[in-house]
Amino acid sequence: MTQAGFSPTLSSRYLHALQFAGHIHAGQRRKGIGTPYLSHLMAVSALVLDFGGTEDEAIGGLLHDAAEDCGGRPMLERVRATFGSGVAAIVEGCTDTFEDPKPDWRPRKEAYVAHLREAPDSTRTVACADKLHNLLCTVRDLRAKPGVDYWKRFSAGRERQDWYYQACLDAFDLGKPPAMLSEYRIVFDEFCTLSR
Repeated sequence: MTQAGFSPTLSSRYLHALQFAGHIHAGQRRKGIGTPYLSHLMAVSALVLDFGGTEDEAIGGLLHDAAEDCGGRPMLERVRATFGSGVAAIVEGCTDTFEDPKPDWRPRKEAYVAHLREAPDSTRTVACADKLHNLLCTVRDLRAKPGVDYWKRFSAGRERQDWYYQACLDAFDLGKPPAMLSEYRIVFDEFCTLSR
């Protein structure tokens, strides 16, 4: 990760990754709100860049769900062949399962959080941006629709989401990125207030 505020100049690799992400996630939508899934991927990548991430990390932000949602290990190998082993390592590190159907939610998330504790900084940077964007969207929706049973759209209800975001925060707190982590804490605190 580069110094906060000094993101790299992006090359044609980044534009290729944006097109690649748009292609493989075409037709996918965000849960409950129906926006194109690509909007989440672009937001995660933007957060990585806003907090001084490298081009590989920014590309990892665009592709962090490629293996999990678009083909498992064969897709991971496609990412490796197209964007390099650094990006593939980030994508692999951000994947909580390669299995289809996915295993039960709680053991899968517990294993993912345990993995994050040992993950390289680049993986933690992208994973933190991913969870931060999810939190930002959740907080926005909770602000806009107070009293609505927001949690019906998710397989994991409020209590499990609360546990998961706290567990991720604890894992991220073991290393970088400090500036993004501060933002995560602020948004998580608001999430806790609004979700109870």
